[in-house]
Amino acid sequence: MNIHSIPGGKKQTRKKKHNRAKTAFVPAASLKRRVPWLIAFLAVVFLLLIARIFHLQVSSRGWYLKKAQGQWRRTTAIAASRGTIVDANGVELAANISAYKIVIWPQSAKSAEKPRIASELASLLGVDEANLISRLNSERISEYVVKRGVDKETADAVTALQLGRGVGILPDVKRYYPYHSLLSQTLGFTTVDNVGQSGLELTLDKYLTGREGKYIAETDRTGALLPDSAIEYIEPEDGCKVRLTVDSYFQSYLESALEEAVSVNNASNAQGIILDVTDGAIKAISTKPDLDLNAPPRSDLEKLAELSKNRVVTDAYEPGSTFKILTLAAALDSGSTTLSSNFYCNGGYIVGSERIKCWRHAGHGSQNLTEATENSCNVCFMQLALSMGCETFYDYLYAFGLGQSTGSGLPGEGSGIVTNGKYVKENDLARIGFGQSIAVTPIQLAAAVAAAVNGGELHTPYIVDQVISNDGKVVYEMDTAPVRRVISEETSLKLRKILQSVVDNGTGRNAKIEGYAVGGKTGTAQKYDKYGRVSVGSYICSFIGFAPADEPRYLCLILVDEPHVSSIFGSTVAAPYVRRVLSDVLTHARIPKTDFNTTTVEIPNLVGLEMQEALDKLSELGLYGLHETDEHVTVQVPAAGQLVPYGSSVLLYTGREGMNEEPDSPYMVEMPNLIGMSPIQAYDALKALGLKMQSEPADPYGEVYAQSVYAHQQVEFGSTVTVYFRSDNPILTLAPTAAPTEQPTEDPTEAPTGEPSETDAPYGPPSPAQP
Repeated sequence: MNIHSIPGGKKQTRKKKHNRAKTAFVPAASLKRRVPWLIAFLAVVFLLLIARIFHLQVSSRGWYLKKAQGQWRRTTAIAASRGTIVDANGVELAANISAYKIVIWPQSAKSAEKPRIASELASLLGVDEANLISRLNSERISEYVVKRGVDKETADAVTALQLGRGVGILPDVKRYYPYHSLLSQTLGFTTVDNVGQSGLELTLDKYLTGREGKYIAETDRTGALLPDSAIEYIEPEDGCKVRLTVDSYFQSYLESALEEAVSVNNASNAQGIILDVTDGAIKAISTKPDLDLNAPPRSDLEKLAELSKNRVVTDAYEPGSTFKILTLAAALDSGSTTLSSNFYCNGGYIVGSERIKCWRHAGHGSQNLTEATENSCNVCFMQLALSMGCETFYDYLYAFGLGQSTGSGLPGEGSGIVTNGKYVKENDLARIGFGQSIAVTPIQLAAAVAAAVNGGELHTPYIVDQVISNDGKVVYEMDTAPVRRVISEETSLKLRKILQSVVDNGTGRNAKIEGYAVGGKTGTAQKYDKYGRVSVGSYICSFIGFAPADEPRYLCLILVDEPHVSSIFGSTVAAPYVRRVLSDVLTHARIPKTDFNTTTVEIPNLVGLEMQEALDKLSELGLYGLHETDEHVTVQVPAAGQLVPYGSSVLLYTGREGMNEEPDSPYMVEMPNLIGMSPIQAYDALKALGLKMQSEPADPYGEVYAQSVYAHQQVEFGSTVTVYFRSDNPILTLAPTAAPTEQPTEDPTEAPTGEPSETDAPYGPPSPAQP
């Protein structure tokens, strides 16, 4: 059909054209309105792109550069040498030796080789295989140290395994102690990574630790080093050198004596310290047994902690009679007593409603101050403490440094136990006077006595003299000025004369040294069991001595803890060792001899002789022997060839000391008659029946005049019998055959009647003390 034949067709065609024209016009207007929005959107995108580029190129440049460098660079740490520790003469006590460290480079190891690498290294080096596999498969680790301090033989064994480019052997340093166990508890040791773990190695770690160096080189895409590709080398900075006050010769003298004291007495341990009284320098300090610092028992933590314990600074104990030195110094300086003061001892002293016994129950009779100190009379020192009063006495005790750390800087130092004065009763004060109801550490007692005899000035005991940097600068130096004056020079002079008399004429005579004036004091403190009762046969035997007595230079304190010998050895156990140590020290230090009036005797060799033959030989030389059994002599103290003053005693050991064992079921034995026997005869008679002897006085002589259990009475096996020996007082010969005893208290913590004791337990029951 023709279009023209349709009615209205032309009109409709025009309308459609008009609509098309209208439709084409609408999009142009819309775009015009949206252009600003489009421009804004594009501007935002552009700005974000600029910000991202800025972030990548500027803000995070360092991070991405480091990540990129990590892919083509390898940084290897170069170990710095740990600072050395030397003695006062420059002798190295802690040094470093060359070693190797085994490392792995995960990026350089082939995937197929990784299981073999982990297996072989774990087997050879004793490390965890699963941990090595984890490290080898990590994409974040470029280098991992498998083990440090490896010796050359082990390093060669790793090389022989041919584990590929993923395993390396690099130079390293290892801590080494040339003298193995010398000064072991004080020096301490390091971890396998050369980080201080105990002792001075720990407390001075910030000085001893150096700063590691670095070696940076390029690698190829497999992680292998490119030849001659070193980019940077940073030199390691070694640690500081620490100079101690200890003299290695003095230390060896002390340790040798302590080892022998533990061995021959079968003791739990022995402790000792040597001080220079003029400035407080610690010249030697030790506890035996100890450990080899090159091979500490790391797998047994309990044993490691026990052997690493420096008991001279950590352990507090009741000092007993050695404490009387401080009581005497305070009483003289305060004017509470004079050299002409007289004291009467009838075997005890009533304080309040309590009678406190002297260690010698028969009493010492009338005596002046010097004689009372020679006799170590408890009654005298109770009266001295009470005459001063708590306030004055405590002022001196605190001035001597008790109740607080000495400030030595040694790790783990204790402060002792001093009961607050407001809680101290009269009977407590009396006991403190003779060394009970108070606890001190050995280093506290040594520092306090040093102040008492050096002219009256308290010095801080110290062991670190200097810390010297790698370039020679002194980083630290100890100030040796006195802390304070405690007593006057005049009082100190009087005290020295009295203590010299103790060695010349009293309980300390086994510390006499040919050619030198020596002062000192014995101490025998009983210990307590877990119930707070006196532990029969458990002692801490000690002696503190100084020389030359007229112008003191060195002081030595030795404690022997729980020697397995009878009380007959009481005050004689420690004194011979102090004598030996001081003799060696004075000789080495070239201190001139000043006392030429001492008659000396050379001790013969008694080892292998029958006991009676040995005793006879000593008697011919003006010496006397102490022993427990009548078998062959196996050890003697002092040793053969040593010079000792005329009248000294020699300890004779047979190897069977303390061998009597109590039976599983206690039984009764008949008490023998000991009257008229010598100390040795009485001891042997009791020992044969399984009984223990407690002698009075502690250092017995003469004949038995009384015994605490009547002859022919039944007594339980293992019991302790107190045996009384005749003195020069003729009245005592009229004493009955059994000493009067008191009714036992119902308090289970009270010390058994008739058992003289000093204690080392801070909260133990009050009991008498022996010198």
